Amino acid sequence: MTEILAALVPVFALIAFGHIMRRYQWVDDAFWSPAEKTTFFVFFPALLFANTAKADFASIDDLAPMVAAAIIGVLGISAIAVGLRPRLKIDGPAFTSVFQGTIRPNVYLGIAACVALYGEAGLTLVSVCVAVLVPLVNVVSVVVLVRHASSDGEVPHWGQTLGPIARNPLILACAGGALLNVSGYGLPPVIGPFLEILGRAALPIGLLAVGAGLNLSAMRGVGRLVSLTTVIKLIALPTLTWAACLALGVDGLAMSVCVLYAALPNSATSYVLARQMGGDTELLASIITATTLFAMLTMPAAVLLLP
Repeated sequence: MTEILAALVPVFALIAFGHIMRRYQWVDDAFWSPAEKTTFFVFFPALLFANTAKADFASIDDLAPMVAAAIIGVLGISAIAVGLRPRLKIDGPAFTSVFQGTIRPNVYLGIAACVALYGEAGLTLVSVCVAVLVPLVNVVSVVVLVRHASSDGEVPHWGQTLGPIARNPLILACAGGALLNVSGYGLPPVIGPFLEILGRAALPIGLLAVGAGLNLSAMRGVGRLVSLTTVIKLIALPTLTWAACLALGVDGLAMSVCVLYAALPNSATSYVLARQMGGDTELLASIITATTLFAMLTMPAAVLLLP
C-alpha cells in the first residue's frame, strides 16, 4: 500500500498543483492553452514514439489477450450505457455526455500513473492501450453523438469527425515507433536521445494542464447522472476489464496496466468533441471534474486489489 501511494500521490499532487497555479494565477492564463497543445502535439508523441521504437514486444506473452480484454471492457460498458438510456429519461445531448463519460480515459494521467508504478515496462504496455483504445473510443463516441446529439448547426460529416482521429499525434507516434521497432532499426542515434529528452517534459506539463483544466464550480449540485457516470467509469469499467483479463488468461503486469487504464477518469478531449457535435457540455464538465477527483481514491484502490 505504501509503495502504491508513494507512486501515485506525486502524480495527483501535480494535478492539484496545476489547479492551484491556475486558480491563483501564478502564471498567466495565456500559458495553459499553448502548454497543453505542445504537450499533445510534441511532448507526449515524443515519449510514446521513443518508447515504442525500442520496446521489446516479443517478450510480452499477454499482449494480444490484454488488448482483447481492454476492447471487451470498452464495448461492454458501451452496450450497458446504451441499454440504460431508456431508464435514464434524459435527452439526447445529455445521454451522449454520459456515454462519453463512461468510456473515454485521460491518457495523460494513464501514462504518468503507469510510468510511476511500473517504469519502462508499464510505459510500453500503456502505449499499446493508447494505440488501440484511443481510436476505438473516439469512433464509438462519434457514432453515439451522430445518433443522439441534437445540434442547431450542420452535423459534421464523417470526414470532419473521423479525420482527426486518424491524425491523432499519439496514435501516429505509437504507429511510427512500432514501425521502427518491427523493422529492426530502433531509435536512430542523435534523434533517439533528442526524443527521449523531449519526452521527459510530457508528464509534468501534461499533469499540470489536467489540473488547470478542472472546473470545481461545475461540481455544485452534482446529480444522479454525474454520480452514475462516475461509478460506471471508475468502478464498473475496470471491474469488467479485470473479469475479461481473467477469462482470457491475462495476469501480472499486463493485467495491472490494462485494469489501471480502464480505471482512468474522463478525458477533457471529450468536452471538445461534445462542443463540436452538440453534446451537453455543462454536464460533461461536471463528469470530467468528478471522475478526476474520485479517481484519486479509486485508482490506488484498483492497484491495491490487483493480484
